[in-house]
Amino acid sequence: MSATTIVVAVWTYMATGSFWEALAWTVVTLIILQVGYVVLVIRLIYRRAQQAEASHEQVSRVPPLRRDGVCL
Repeated sequence: MSATTIVVAVWTYMATGSFWEALAWTVVTLIILQVGYVVLVIRLIYRRAQQAEASHEQVSRVPPLRRDGVCL
């Protein structure tokens, strides 16, 4: 994230020659990167919750020691 921000800042400054425009583009870049990061984390959490629900449905309701009919 830092490398991308630095590249955008330097590139914009070299292209425009304006410190303020480079600063504005850098802030926009930081906001876009943060939004993308938050969306990715939310997607990962949502996917993990779905996988947990799916694996919970596959769990056998019978205790493992009584599947073969033997009681201790």
